[in-house]
Amino acid sequence: TISKVYGAQAVVISIDPKRAYVASKEACPGKHVVVELDDASLGPNGEKFCWYQCTVRGGREERDICAVTVAKAAETLGAGEIMLNCIDMDGQGNGYDLPLLRAVSEAVTIPVIASSGAGNPGHFVDAFQKTNVQAALAAGMFHRKEVEIEAVKQGMRAAGIATRKAKAVV
Repeated sequence: TISKVYGAQAVVISIDPKRAYVASKEACPGKHVVVELDDASLGPNGEKFCWYQCTVRGGREERDICAVTVAKAAETLGAGEIMLNCIDMDGQGNGYDLPLLRAVSEAVTIPVIASSGAGNPGHFVDAFQKTNVQAALAAGMFHRKEVEIEAVKQGMRAAGIATRKAKAVV
């Protein structure tokens, strides 16, 4: 309804999934999109697969629905963008959840914004070079002054990724 009245650009859906590890693709119900993990992000018991379980109430309650399914439904219902926050990566500073970003950004045609996990300029470069996201955000590392915004922009420019020019502060 909102997108019909104000346009899809006015509707940004925030999805907060967490990893639900499984031993194999076959071990997961068919209604979920199962992702194969790289060796650097295996589960606690060496699981090589997971699906991304949506959460509510700031990640405190889980729901039996996959983030990819929610993203596709949100797009169908008129969402204009998806902000994707991986509960497992939030505040860690170890990088975005690239398998999650790939799975969702390849499943929808609307822009996906990477969120949760950035800790250095290279994490932004990885998000843009290794997934189809159109934007990436970070908060904590900037608020704590661990990384300057200009350092992120320089890292992205060095990797050939366009960034917006800084606006003059008046």
